[in-house]
Amino acid sequence: MLGISRQAYYQWRSAPVSQRDWDDAHLINVALDIHADDPGDGYRFIADELAARGFTASENRVWRICSMQQIFSLHARKKGRHRKAGPPAHDDLVRRNFTAGAPNVQWLTDITEHHQRRQALPLRLLQPSGEKFPRAPAPTET
Repeated sequence: MLGISRQAYYQWRSAPVSQRDWDDAHLINVALDIHADDPGDGYRFIADELAARGFTASENRVWRICSMQQIFSLHARKKGRHRKAGPPAHDDLVRRNFTAGAPNVQWLTDITEHHQRRQALPLRLLQPSGEKFPRAPAPTET
């Protein structure tokens, strides 16, 4: 009727919770206590702390338990690459109208940073709104 054998049913009935599940539940409780004390610690520190408190568990087992319970270090979370854009730097003076009625009337600029190994190089391009391709500004005399 249930689709299981009689032997499996009586085996489960004699011990409804396996020893591994019972031990994992105790490890989870202690891991949550350790994480509550210092949320900046990851699963490796939790594994060391469990060993100091007398529990025997490998790092892989602690990682599995921490992953199941979503116990993560505060420092381990990666920031997403696609963040929301911040507030605009300046007012929109052209009101999103990028066409000019005559040449040399309306100029647009774009300031971009190209990140190199040690620093960011600012790049400024000027573009008349009637032209298709931007051009670099003339060098200024100092």
